[in-house]
This record gives sequence, C-alpha cells and structure tokens, in this order.
Amino acid sequence: MLTTRFVTGSPNWLDLGTPDIDGASSFYGGLFGWEFRPGGPEVGGYGFFQLDGRTAAGGMQTTPDQGPPSWTVYFQTPDADATAKAAEQAHGSVLMQPMDVLDQGRMAILADQAGVPFGIWQPAANKGLEVVEKPGSLCWLELYTPDLPAAAGFYNRLFGWETTALTLAGVSYTTVHPAGTESDAMFGGIVPLEDDPTKEKAGAWLPYFEVLDADATVAAAQERGGVLRLPASDLENVGRIAELADPYGARFAVIKSAPPQT
Repeated sequence: MLTTRFVTGSPNWLDLGTPDIDGASSFYGGLFGWEFRPGGPEVGGYGFFQLDGRTAAGGMQTTPDQGPPSWTVYFQTPDADATAKAAEQAHGSVLMQPMDVLDQGRMAILADQAGVPFGIWQPAANKGLEVVEKPGSLCWLELYTPDLPAAAGFYNRLFGWETTALTLAGVSYTTVHPAGTESDAMFGGIVPLEDDPTKEKAGAWLPYFEVLDADATVAAAQERGGVLRLPASDLENVGRIAELADPYGARFAVIKSAPPQT
C-alpha cells in the first residue's frame, strides 16, 4: 500500500501538466475536493492541489512544446544525479536533467527503456505528498509497457524494486514494491500493453485516485467535460474501477477500494 513514509523507490510525488491550470483546478476540485494554491513567479506558477490542507499533488500550466497534457509520477531517490546516470546505462533516457527546486529538493524527468516518462525526486525541505490512500488522493499506480520483463529489470536496476505475481480475476498480475519490503508494501502494478483494455498503443504510467463512489465520480467527470475511457466495473477483492481523461486529455483512473479481506 502507499504511505507517506517514503523510502527509496517509492512514489513520493505526482504532478499535472495542463494547458489550462484554472480549468483543470475547477475540474479536479469538483471531483476530489482539491483546492489549487499557485506558487510565485520564482517557480513559474507551479502550485499545489490540496485536500483538506494537505498536498495531494502538484500542477502547472504547460505549453505544447513541453509535451501533451499528462500526469507525471515521481519516485524517491537519495541521489537524483546518480539515478539519472543509471537510467541512461539501463537503456533509458534523461528528458530533463537533474536540477534543484529552490530548497525543496532535486528533480529530474527520465524515460524508461520503452520511452515511458517518469520523474525522480530527491527530497530536501519538501519530503513529498502529504496525503495518500484517502478519498481524493493517490492510492495506486500502473505501468503499461510493451515488455513487462524488460520494464521490471529497468526499475529494479534504478530503484531495486521487487515484484510479486498475483492472480486477479483469473489473470496473472505483476505488482511492485520497494526493495527490502514485504509484498504488502506494493504500490503499483506492471501491465503488458497488449492487455490494456483501452487499447492504447503507447506505454504510460497511470495514477489511480481513491474515491467514495466510482460511478458518481464518473458522472461528475463527464458533467465537467471529462472523457470516460473505461466504464466503471468491479474487480473481485480489489474494488470498483473506472478510467478517465480530464477535459485536456490527461489520463487517470479512480477506484472505490473493496474493504480489506479478513
């Protein structure tokens, strides 16, 4: 499960790049109850989506040359420069070189061996997200990739991730968790691109947000201009899940998690 007790390799930040930060703030505020608090000119307007006063994500307005609207997930590293170098050595690439963000931390944007973008965050004053697993916050991640073994090997080399194979609805599902932790510390899964029910042709990281009611969230998203990519459906012992895109094209999923098994 996700926690805010971050360790090397765990997801510790998430942000949105969008062509309309005001419109996106209104959209996600209506879905998750977020309030956007923009930063000053020294951070280019980058701001924080807050849920009951705690940071649930970051976000900023972007231009087309900065890439399509999307959510970017960041993983904790003790040394952003060393991790960027390791990504290149593992047949990935560095899309944005490591840089300091004031006194908050050091970041870089990388791509894995299949070209899927992700971020790394070396924390300083900013330790990471302040809320996860609660309704309206990040609770799971999925990596869609054309080559599951290659992806698992890449992230193991960077972060030491360990994998566990589960059977969900009669299908094998590969989960990941930080090095040296038990499988109950899993925070995401790796899915072969051929198994993506939305039939996307490109790999991506997909964030899941916990909600109180998946169907009500889908309806609210559509009312606000969002696009339903995968209708809400039940996954036994997991929960009720739907995949969406916001009005600007950024993909995400929502889940009403099933009660813990006893």
